[in-house]
Amino acid sequence: MKKVCIVFTLTILFTSIGSAQTSYRAALGLGVDAYDEATFFGATGKYFFSDHHVGQADVGFEDGGTILTFLYSYHKQIVGARGLRWYGGVGPSIILVDDFDNIFSLRPHLGLDFKPNGVPFVVNFDWRPAIALSETGDTEAAAFGFGLQFAIK
Repeated sequence: MKKVCIVFTLTILFTSIGSAQTSYRAALGLGVDAYDEATFFGATGKYFFSDHHVGQADVGFEDGGTILTFLYSYHKQIVGARGLRWYGGVGPSIILVDDFDNIFSLRPHLGLDFKPNGVPFVVNFDWRPAIALSETGDTEAAAFGFGLQFAIK
């Protein structure tokens, strides 16, 4: 009987951990999209469609250019690290360049999202290589994103 109680307790515990909901539903803030030769600063926002599925939109500005990025991510809690999640996904980017052809790219990404308990801010960092889809622009492996956002319940 004692073993049954222990198994039952562990099952309930792991079920509740596995189905823990996100501590925020959306976030808005500032973002950086850093390439080897350009760094874009601007606005970023994300929305949790469910506990794991997230949409993100970024708009960034750099001298002579604007980048629009739309990402889908799958988020998953890191066990034993409250508020820390890993995520991965993909989405398109377009760089609008003054007096030059626009650059279209595919942006797979992999990163970390941290929302401390009781603090209304989210910090995230990801690796976002750019795979050029247009004739202009180069494929770039050394591209990274950083965001500081205000969490909305």
